[in-house]
Amino acid sequence: MEKLDIRNKADIATDLPLISIIGRPNAGKSTLFNRLIGKRRAITDPTPGVTRDPIPERWLLGNNAVTLVDSGGVKLDKEGIDYAVTDKSLSLLEQSDAIIFLMDCTEVTAEDLMLVERLRPYTDKVVLAVNKVDDPRRDDLVWNFFSYGYQRVVGISAAHGSGIEELEDSLLGMLDLEREEEEPEEPETIKLAILGKPNTGKSTLMNLLTGRDISIVSPIAGTTRDVMRGTFIYKGTEYTVLDTAGIRRKSKVEEDVEYYSVNRAIKTIDDADVVLLMVDIQEGITEQDKKIADLIVRRGKGVIIVLNKTDLLRGIPNEIDAIKDRVRFLFPVLSFAPLMPISALKGIDIGKLLDMVWSVWKQLTKRVDTSALNAALKEWTKDNEPPRGSAGHYKVLYGTQVSASPVRFLFFVNRIHAFPDTYVSYLKNMIRRDFGFTYIPIEISLRERRRNPSLNDNGPTKAEAEIQRVIKASNAPKKGAKGTSRKPGGKARTGKARERAESIVRNSRQKKRAGRS
Repeated sequence: MEKLDIRNKADIATDLPLISIIGRPNAGKSTLFNRLIGKRRAITDPTPGVTRDPIPERWLLGNNAVTLVDSGGVKLDKEGIDYAVTDKSLSLLEQSDAIIFLMDCTEVTAEDLMLVERLRPYTDKVVLAVNKVDDPRRDDLVWNFFSYGYQRVVGISAAHGSGIEELEDSLLGMLDLEREEEEPEEPETIKLAILGKPNTGKSTLMNLLTGRDISIVSPIAGTTRDVMRGTFIYKGTEYTVLDTAGIRRKSKVEEDVEYYSVNRAIKTIDDADVVLLMVDIQEGITEQDKKIADLIVRRGKGVIIVLNKTDLLRGIPNEIDAIKDRVRFLFPVLSFAPLMPISALKGIDIGKLLDMVWSVWKQLTKRVDTSALNAALKEWTKDNEPPRGSAGHYKVLYGTQVSASPVRFLFFVNRIHAFPDTYVSYLKNMIRRDFGFTYIPIEISLRERRRNPSLNDNGPTKAEAEIQRVIKASNAPKKGAKGTSRKPGGKARTGKARERAESIVRNSRQKKRAGRS
């Protein structure tokens, strides 16, 4: 495995205070987590055991930045993946600066009692939050929970928000913090999203980058459900990496929980700067990969095609080059995207991948000066003029960059109707070549230059009004004249009629000026 210059990997959090929510399945942990951070980050569902991986999120506790972690439900009777979920949740106890122990006021189970004993060594940093006090008639039930010996007991309703302020006050006191007037600034970070089909190695790469087992790795497809988040520093730059549920075809998505997982993964594209599209190098590109790629391009995000599991290749000469050529052939929508072969399991070429992430991000945030763009545009149109349409030549008058990340340009043209797509593609290629946008999607919008408002919004000038009157008079049928059929060449006749009218008006004005003098 190559040696990587990655730091800040040891814990699930950064240097912020860590608060974890612990409890049995269906106690309402994810509902409380979403309530506290103010958004639907964790999936909530009546199905027990929906949350599997710990989900960290930056939370402002009285405007103090802390890390809040939602954990998977702790079970007594475990099977399959339940062992990994329970072990990962209990591993948070030692790391946490404060623990919210969540119980249900309506029932106490054997799993609750196991946790009561398991948390005894951590009593000083535990708040016992008694959930589902949704009705005033349940207030008296809270008193029963003082018998477990915890000095901080708070009745709450995660679903309705009651008791949340009292819970926050208890946490502030434990952490020796006070409510602040202003919010702290959020640190700048490059956001990476890892997307792809199930079992392409997304969680393995996530854990390698962050240096810890944030995502549970399992051969069972669909192990990851929520969007997992971790932070690391590489060559002095901070990265936030998001591991998502594997995106399968709709026909394969049967459980409601997986449906929400897939939608959450797709929405992660909006939160990311650069997307790592993970592809199993042995399986190759699939139709599902193409659909994911189309979503990424439409949102203008940076994307790197990561060909994972190179350690499983047979070692045939030029094997990787042949795979790259095939991907390029099957994946024209991402012709600009870098192809990076790696092995997440063996740690092969991870440094090259992160260096490419940096290069893509730099291009996403680059801005082109308007004067430089229009100087280049002059040369581009000189070398390759826009084609001629039925109403004459198309012209690109000037342009400007309207945004970075996503990178968008706006060009003003003389006529927007049926403007050739081939010339728009030509402009994209020239921008990529001359301004270094080689690895990212570029969007170009066209706008038709507005005509002189004196002829439109404010009405015609006096001279224009006289010309129109002369043209109208000359087109009026003469008395007693028979009707004539319409003949071709109407535009030519109109042009000549305007020339005659302009000449008549000009001569009339000259005579008037001569008469006044």
